[in-house]
Amino acid sequence: MAIAAVVVDEKNVPRLGEMGVKDSKKLTPKRRGKLFDEIIALLDDYVILELPPEEIDSREGTLNEFEVENFVKALNSLKVTPDVIYIDAADVKEARFGEEIKAKLNFEAEIVAEHKADDKFVPVSAASILAKVARDRAIEKLKEEYGEIGSGYPSDPRTRKFLEEYYKGHGEFPPIVRRSWKTLRKIEEKLRAEGEAEKPKRKGQVSLDEFLR
Repeated sequence: MAIAAVVVDEKNVPRLGEMGVKDSKKLTPKRRGKLFDEIIALLDDYVILELPPEEIDSREGTLNEFEVENFVKALNSLKVTPDVIYIDAADVKEARFGEEIKAKLNFEAEIVAEHKADDKFVPVSAASILAKVARDRAIEKLKEEYGEIGSGYPSDPRTRKFLEEYYKGHGEFPPIVRRSWKTLRKIEEKLRAEGEAEKPKRKGQVSLDEFLR
């Protein structure tokens, strides 16, 4: 997981829009990569957090609470603090998400927390691009070690194929994925139904079921 926070002067927001900054999901990896340095050149400050699978798995509380904690961590790491913060709300209740973040900030700022903020507010779009590029680069590094792993998203058949083949060959999932990821349980259930998940465990190996308890 990658999280980014950016600080941009209000006068530079239109320039970001003119550059083609928009929701990172609507841009190709190549286009995101090209925009990365151009965006940074216009920012007053930015922070990118990269959170490894084991950190997400070892969290206390819900994934929403984990995201609040790390959104706050990113914001409190900024050297230039913003007057207004636009946030892509990860809670069904937008206002609650904003209030939880505001309560933990070490500076005063107005909070605007909305769903799909990365598609509504250019600064959030810029942050989403930085985070997505950081993730893209991390995936490319993993491909150097593991081969084709796809995008890492559950909707990607290449990712599911990689996980299935890895499990068949090793009797476990690779250390680069979250053990709490529901996709792993679905794949294991599928392989068990096909008779591929009944291989004996190696000494010291822990089953996925034990990880998820």
